[in-house]
Amino acid sequence: MKTRDLVTLFQALADPTRLRLLNLLSAGEVCVCFFVDVLGESQPKISRHLAYLRRAGVVSARRDGKWIHYSLVEPADAEVRGVLEATIAAFAEDRQMQRDRLALERACCATKLPGTLGQAPRPIIQPLQTRS
Repeated sequence: MKTRDLVTLFQALADPTRLRLLNLLSAGEVCVCFFVDVLGESQPKISRHLAYLRRAGVVSARRDGKWIHYSLVEPADAEVRGVLEATIAAFAEDRQMQRDRLALERACCATKLPGTLGQAPRPIIQPLQTRS
């Protein structure tokens, strides 16, 4: 791994909004409109943060009609994968992250985005694993 890649990764992890996005993505694939609802941020701001995570190589995007779905990428590099896994594991003990995951289960993008975007497919939520 190059030092530059590590710098990019740690910069991506150094922002609270991006950490919250990673937490939500650890639940599975999520449409951007659900991030808007759960985090209470504008769609352009969420998209900028997701683009940063994509440049760091930890998030991918998939278009489905009008919707863009984001998911975590399993990094090929073992060190990057270890850092990402440790970061996600730490979310299970954080109350804000737990609240976000609960809010994702109840989220509805219809109140935030106009037209048919309010009909985006609901994410399939994986349970947040707590450490024993």
